[in-house]
Amino acid sequence: MSDPIRKRSSAGISSDEELAELLREHYGIVFHYLIKATMDRTLAEDLAQETMVRAIEHYERYDGSSKFSSWLITIGTRLYLDLLRKRRTERRYVTEETRSGAFRFETLSRGGEWTELNEMLSALPEEVRTPLVLKHYCGYTYEEIGDMMSVAPGTVKSRIHHAIKKIREEWNV
Repeated sequence: MSDPIRKRSSAGISSDEELAELLREHYGIVFHYLIKATMDRTLAEDLAQETMVRAIEHYERYDGSSKFSSWLITIGTRLYLDLLRKRRTERRYVTEETRSGAFRFETLSRGGEWTELNEMLSALPEEVRTPLVLKHYCGYTYEEIGDMMSVAPGTVKSRIHHAIKKIREEWNV
């Protein structure tokens, strides 16, 4: 029986070592995106690790039509959105304010900087914060974000517009 990782995929990954190297190279990108999207270091670590596991399990689905990092971020985004849906279904009682406050405390206690922008990002609901971070932090197009989040590009534009409007209102710009 042949090892599926050893078979050549359509994206050109031909060995365990090549896949492992690609995952090592892109882990930081995925983790830093997820930390901004979730505003929760522990959750971002868990999602980044799960993203890597899913990439290993489904590497044959990567066809090379987009950057490898975009494919990984899409996996991470979908995992995060699935988790959010699950949490809503289970009716978790952890409020967004409590979670962002805990992340703020953790950031400051580690010697990090908590900016006014971080405060505003943490106040935004996930469904508008995620596309805003993907667009303005990661530089993805509306279409790419729509694909990652499984929503129409128009919905992405609308969510980003509302997020920016809210931030401008806060800053009185």
